[in-house]
Amino acid sequence: MNIALLTAAGTGTRMHQDIPKQFIHIDNKPVIIHTMEAFQNHPSIDAILVVTMESWKEVLWAYAKQFNISKLKWVVAGGETGQDSIKNGLDMLELELPEKNAVVMVHDGNRPLVSAEVISDSFATYARHGNAVAVIPCTEVVFESENGLDSCVSIEREKLFRTQTPHTYKLEDLMEAHLEAKKRGIKGTAATCVLMKELGKVTYFSRGSEENIKITTLDDLKIFKALLHTRQEEWLKR
Repeated sequence: MNIALLTAAGTGTRMHQDIPKQFIHIDNKPVIIHTMEAFQNHPSIDAILVVTMESWKEVLWAYAKQFNISKLKWVVAGGETGQDSIKNGLDMLELELPEKNAVVMVHDGNRPLVSAEVISDSFATYARHGNAVAVIPCTEVVFESENGLDSCVSIEREKLFRTQTPHTYKLEDLMEAHLEAKKRGIKGTAATCVLMKELGKVTYFSRGSEENIKITTLDDLKIFKALLHTRQEEWLKR
């Protein structure tokens, strides 16, 4: 069984809006629904779990019904950190799923433009290596600075890769990783791939996309809306 675990428990303080960013409407549809539709429409996804704020759980269920997200099976309250939120979702899956070989694709709920190709390549990389993290190569020159004001040290961009989501792992491996993190006192990792790195695990890269943006600021919302409308122009050659 393949499950999409979507993290949508952030309050979006950097957006300075009255509602969390994942519930802001773009083209009469919440951002989180745009994201859920990508997994709803992918044939390899069997079920969806969303981790969100306790006070928004019923709202999310209502939106899922309105927009026919039939694969949504669980909505779980988030934790204090991203690591805690993912663990809450995993705990629910471990409780609900008797099979030990379930595959979990962890994805940011505020990355609504994840494509079917990115999802498929994540599964393909997982099948070959046992895990997959979407990445894109770094194309800009990168400097290292101690004070954020100046630098004379640059890093070879050919060696740098920017991670995105999805992150795909076996459920059992994720549960073991979080258990080990608790034993070692590893807390507050922002992403599953960082947690795995802290535990000394090798990460295998799957294909990401420049369009697979994470909506964090108002500028990101503008970019999302522009990309969304561009995708809808079917006459454009890809």
